[in-house]
Amino acid sequence: MTSKTSVRELYKQFKQEFDAGIEMAFLLQDWEDAYNVGGMFRVADAAGAKQMVLTGRTPTPPDPMLHVTSMGHHRRIPWTHQTSSEDAALKLKAQGYRMIAIELAEGAVPYMDLDWPDRFALVLGNEVNGVYTNVMKHCDDAVFIPQLGKGRSMNVHVSAAVVAFHALMVGGPNQREEEAKA
Repeated sequence: MTSKTSVRELYKQFKQEFDAGIEMAFLLQDWEDAYNVGGMFRVADAAGAKQMVLTGRTPTPPDPMLHVTSMGHHRRIPWTHQTSSEDAALKLKAQGYRMIAIELAEGAVPYMDLDWPDRFALVLGNEVNGVYTNVMKHCDDAVFIPQLGKGRSMNVHVSAAVVAFHALMVGGPNQREEEAKA
């Protein structure tokens, strides 16, 4: 069994060896489940996100259900709440984020095929209705996760984790280094 100290050292070593040079944010559009929001705070912290924008009826701290799944990570990630999802998307764009929806949408590409930028916000729609049209129109790209099963989607914060970590591993400066070697 690995001790907490040795795990911290592994993370520290990874951070020193691998600085992705990526600035990531998340926009949670009208989420309904506080447990999903709590899980998303954990994903955001693990991925080194700079901020989370919670919109509409998305539960916010100090919701006790959110606290259960966030395990304190909601105190590590800067977050804001905005009533309007569209206004939140426009604000992130004004901050220089490239808006990328994780959505089964016209023109969407598998997440592995996108040329990931250095600065982006992943837009994650409502658990049932997806990314709303008034937010989708402000997205620069849309990606989806190809799946082999019969289901159309995975849990929303799990989808965010899959895509976010892929972007960290291949995006930004890492992508340019690989392209330069080719």
